[in-house]
Amino acid sequence: MTALALLAALAAADRPNILWLSSEDNGPQLGCYGDAYADTPNLDALAASGMKYATCWSNAPVCAPARTTIITGMYPPSFGGQHMRSEVALPETIGGDAVKLFPQFLRDAGYYTTNHTKTDYNLVGDDGRCWDDGSKKAHYRGRADGQPFFAVFNETVSHESKIRTRPHEQVHDPAGVRVPAYHPDTPEVRQDWAQYYDKVTEMDRRLGTRLKDLEKDGLADDTIVIYFGDHGSGMPRSKRTPLDSGLRVPLIVRFPEKFKHLAPDEYAVGGTSDRLVSFVDFAATMLSIAGIKPPEYLQGRAFAGEYEVEGPEYLFGFRGRMDERIDFARSVTDGRHVYVRNYLPHLPHGQRVGYQFLTPTTRVWKEMHDAGELNDAQARFWQPREPEELYDLRNDPDEVTNLAKPNDELTWKFRGELKRWQEEIRDLGFLPEGMLHRKAKEAGVTPYEFGHSDRYLLDHAMPAANAATLPDWMNTAEDLASGASFGAHASVRYWDVIGVRYRGGVDTSDRVVRALEDALQDDSPEVRVAAAEGLLEADVERLRVEALTTLLRHADFNNSSAYTAVAALNAVDRLGKKAEPIREEVLDVPLPGQETPKRAREYARRMIDHLAGREWN
Repeated sequence: MTALALLAALAAADRPNILWLSSEDNGPQLGCYGDAYADTPNLDALAASGMKYATCWSNAPVCAPARTTIITGMYPPSFGGQHMRSEVALPETIGGDAVKLFPQFLRDAGYYTTNHTKTDYNLVGDDGRCWDDGSKKAHYRGRADGQPFFAVFNETVSHESKIRTRPHEQVHDPAGVRVPAYHPDTPEVRQDWAQYYDKVTEMDRRLGTRLKDLEKDGLADDTIVIYFGDHGSGMPRSKRTPLDSGLRVPLIVRFPEKFKHLAPDEYAVGGTSDRLVSFVDFAATMLSIAGIKPPEYLQGRAFAGEYEVEGPEYLFGFRGRMDERIDFARSVTDGRHVYVRNYLPHLPHGQRVGYQFLTPTTRVWKEMHDAGELNDAQARFWQPREPEELYDLRNDPDEVTNLAKPNDELTWKFRGELKRWQEEIRDLGFLPEGMLHRKAKEAGVTPYEFGHSDRYLLDHAMPAANAATLPDWMNTAEDLASGASFGAHASVRYWDVIGVRYRGGVDTSDRVVRALEDALQDDSPEVRVAAAEGLLEADVERLRVEALTTLLRHADFNNSSAYTAVAALNAVDRLGKKAEPIREEVLDVPLPGQETPKRAREYARRMIDHLAGREWN
């Protein structure tokens, strides 16, 4: 340890240790949250000696974007990191403050920081400055004498992949499963849910060992313990779905008597807090607990410690690209209601993500849908969505009765809160992923800096996106094709094309067809891809060859960025037989080279494998 680090450690000696216990792919299916089917004695005991939060959202319903929210203390849509493993650069400074991943602030203040062991952030660059040790051997026991620690132990045994691992010795009886209203009641679904609970029990046992070690090491009285799940369960329509089922997680905190003065104002042993909390708050809270004033650029609110502030009225969630599938949705909750804005409502929640289809429930559920064997609540996951969804969690915890209505007061309230938040964070989701990266690169700045400059025309793009799909905007395909906005900025032109397709009328209106024909020559590849798909959907025969050629050109990574190519491959897949003439050529498209981010290459391979009829594994 350097002399400077030693001085920092000495200054931090009277600060609390912080032990983070996290688990993957599990929602609040714990005994302490009232789930009688769950068997989680260790976490139940932690809740009894600490306090649990009734409503905590992960902000994203999948791991990497959720974890990115935690580590940055910022909403990923504000810097382009909302897409699964999108590898985005952060600016060096914001408002004069140096931008750091929050454990680095703790480390700079003398904390011994360890991560055992999960990073997987949607960020480029090395996170090594965060951790004194970020490995499978990482442990707070490696610190200097008297040095406070921030130690993360992440448990993976409850991960989605473990639900489907066979053979498996069943512990929970599948007959005792409460099958949610959105799932069909089949043996496969019951087994997967029962196995999920088995894995949650195993997770509880392993985290219980960590708590016992803390006691054995004589550190329990000096350590604040925080446990949370990283998003909803690994079952389909939880993980990856921006409803409460995919966003709500357990959060339990325990403050020893010595550090009760740092506990939340409402802290009560064995109690439950009604404060709304989400992952974006974690960074500010950890700094506050350590006595470090959170920098102004952090977008979350400290819910404990010296710099605790009042809680929010609403929590916000987001869904972008999920692995190889394109999407754009945002969520809002006040704790009782959940509102979801689907900006691409022609795409279902249940797009075919290869990794998700490895789970037996997913495959059986989709087969039953295709065979017409599901009721309305069960079928909705596989069907086009409404542009807006609104659910009353008190009366409809499974979120199957959509209450959203045009001109309804409650719908408008949530719509307004979403708009306010999107304007505040400068939500970059209104730019297709390839367009965002290209425009930021052309400007020579990071996506965050681009989004917070006058180059990003959010006040044009957001209304265009709303005009494209909101029912009460009363636009027709003709309106969008002939309106003043068509032919304006690339982001607006993109949403006009989406709107023309969503509103319909392509097969009867020459004006609409001409507008889409013009869009095939657009200077934005994302606009060209969207227009080509729209024309092929509508069977515009005279433009069929040109539209197919456009898709084939942009599916080739020699002509497009990886993100635009994946979008083109999505279009080819959705079109099915209408894209059959270029199918073999698409399968021969060379995969991107090493200059393309690794994950983007992987998602391209998954799309091509799927188009070739090969199962991904």
